[in-house]
Amino acid sequence: MMSRQIRVSGRVQGVGYRVSLQHEARKLGVSGWVRNRSDGTVEALLQGSPHAVDALTAWARRGPAGAKVADVATSRAEHEPAHAGFELRPTV
Repeated sequence: MMSRQIRVSGRVQGVGYRVSLQHEARKLGVSGWVRNRSDGTVEALLQGSPHAVDALTAWARRGPAGAKVADVATSRAEHEPAHAGFELRPTV
């Protein structure tokens, strides 16, 4: 299992990005969470097999139909406990 933190910028709020990411994560068997940030980005923690996390990261670069993704910054998520399921978190 691997953990990856992503931060997605562009037109990614108000277009169903979080719910769509949650749906894709569940399809791929990825656990973690997703939330909006007050700076207009979307942040997520992705946990799962390397193949599934890579596939979800690739999806994040496209997003749902109404999104216009400018960038997806990725980093390794160290010291993050394992999550069961994929949850929507409140904006920070």
